[in-house]
Amino acid sequence: MLIVDTGPLVAYLNRRDTDHARCAELLGNRTDELLVTPYVVTEACYLICKYVGPTAETNIIEALVAGDLTQIDITAADLTRMAELMAQYQGFPLGVTDASVIAVSERLGLTEVATLDHRHFHAITPRHTSAFKLLP
Repeated sequence: MLIVDTGPLVAYLNRRDTDHARCAELLGNRTDELLVTPYVVTEACYLICKYVGPTAETNIIEALVAGDLTQIDITAADLTRMAELMAQYQGFPLGVTDASVIAVSERLGLTEVATLDHRHFHAITPRHTSAFKLLP
């Protein structure tokens, strides 16, 4: 399983994005399950619609329906951890989307994160590993 942050989804669906090729290669070549949180889906849909258009936004939802992406449920424990992370890093700031990716990664023991947001994900020390391996 690979948890996917917003950036790679946006770059994958936006051919004009400078990170499009490497994100398309990563997401297109993975054979394991690609997980997204509801917060990632919401943020990606907003950005894709704004910068690419409504048809591309629909592609994200179709990818969920087809099973190309799996939206993972957020538990009460995840919400508690997200609030802890957001409070701990509020001067950074760490937003709800990144906090959801971190909380779910910790819960599932995932050490790889597909993200373009190296600033935030390098600064966080997860509970279950010394650092995340950031892809692509």
